[in-house]
Amino acid sequence: MYYKSTRNSEIKISSAEAIVTGISRDGGLFVPNEIPKMSLSEIKALGDLDYPEAAERVFAKYLTDFSDEEIKNCVKSAYSSCGFETENVIELKELRKGLNILELWHGPTCAFKDMALQILPHLLTTSVKKLGVDKKVCILVATSGDTGKAALEGFKDAPGTEILVFYPENGVSAMQKLQMTTQEGENVGVCAIKGNFDDAQTGVKKIFTDPDVAEKLAENGIMFSSANSINWGRLAPQIVYYVVSCAKLMKNGSLPDGEKVAVVVPTGNFGNILAAYYAKLMGAPIGKLICASNSNNVLTDFLRTGVYDRNRKFYTTISPSMDILISSNLERLLYHLSGEDDAYIKEIFAELSATGRFEVRDDIKKSLAELFSADFCTDSETKCAIKAVFDSFGYTVDTHTAVAVGVYGKYAAATEDRSPVIIASTASPYKFPAAVLEALGDTERCSDEFEMADRLYKISGLDIPKSLSQLKNKPRRFMGSVEKEAMLEAVYSLLKIK
Repeated sequence: MYYKSTRNSEIKISSAEAIVTGISRDGGLFVPNEIPKMSLSEIKALGDLDYPEAAERVFAKYLTDFSDEEIKNCVKSAYSSCGFETENVIELKELRKGLNILELWHGPTCAFKDMALQILPHLLTTSVKKLGVDKKVCILVATSGDTGKAALEGFKDAPGTEILVFYPENGVSAMQKLQMTTQEGENVGVCAIKGNFDDAQTGVKKIFTDPDVAEKLAENGIMFSSANSINWGRLAPQIVYYVVSCAKLMKNGSLPDGEKVAVVVPTGNFGNILAAYYAKLMGAPIGKLICASNSNNVLTDFLRTGVYDRNRKFYTTISPSMDILISSNLERLLYHLSGEDDAYIKEIFAELSATGRFEVRDDIKKSLAELFSADFCTDSETKCAIKAVFDSFGYTVDTHTAVAVGVYGKYAAATEDRSPVIIASTASPYKFPAAVLEALGDTERCSDEFEMADRLYKISGLDIPKSLSQLKNKPRRFMGSVEKEAMLEAVYSLLKIK
């Protein structure tokens, strides 16, 4: 298998090259030349395996230039250590018959990003060795909250790497900010920007694709790579958990032969739901893909109308990791749905860059309607969903998972689809204790995240993750903030480049 760019189908590179490079020089994203297939019997057999063993089999379909031993070592290093607070790595909780919550937040940073960012450093360092790269790799990250901490933790003190994370100064929760600003490691850097996530993401992509910057780094023995989901090494691990989840449901009888499961994903950058789409293409018994947005509902509007328009009000919400108006992974989906028409992709994304909007062709609109359903929740609706789940099942969800719960409720009410469902649960409620407490009726004002966590524990009975409780006494290391125009200078400062 080789990988090509969404903006140049003639490119043919290995998975190792795609992982190290991160993004194509033409600005496109790397995609596999074909989607590997798995039979239902193959998928069901994964249900007998533990998560690392199952992951090895799925990764082998995409990383064909890796040896079995290399894949095994990467997977074992990521998922067989003490980094996850559950032996199963992921947990499937059945709230009632057919309603399944896929808990993806038992890793070291309590967010679903750990599923990919615990293995990406191993995939990257293995790829660097395979390619004989003799440069230091600088990982450049834009985050709306969770990716940043997960990437920092994954790449902390990884040999031959430096990592710099940019986050919107007022666009993450207090706990998310605390996680990043207290990060340990000799090769890490964190910097707030005066702007929103889209500003950070645009700035990072601009730096990535600037040939003058690349030349300057090369003169200093450094090259860029990415830990955002523009990197195929970030996306592939997310495909794994959807395939494995279907296998587990098939194995325990919750997904009978011949039935398909709907998948609901709270998403802003479109990477997590795109992974479910790839799992579906591989042969996983997935039916409707339900895209859940918050008030920044650019994806809802696009999937309903075929018009992508980021020229709209930006909302700061209680689900900050989804406060995004530029959904970078959408490019991969549209490349596939357009029949891999790279010229068309270049055209519409140039239009997006120039005007902030584009409208896709009618054939793509038809495919979107067949594959996806989409809706959004306001902050008020999100809090209502948290309360409803707790009252009905004694189960506590965070503000992002609650968006998915609320959207699924709207979908179920509006359709006759009574398929089993998987709702992706993307973060621990303890990362957003103020909003969760308020939703559950505790409105006492408090600015101390740890006191709020204690109060939430008394209400929910859900154990506080150790990685969060241990933040209390950690020193704050990174308190700097820059204008969005000064991001490149911050990169050079971290790398000690003049």
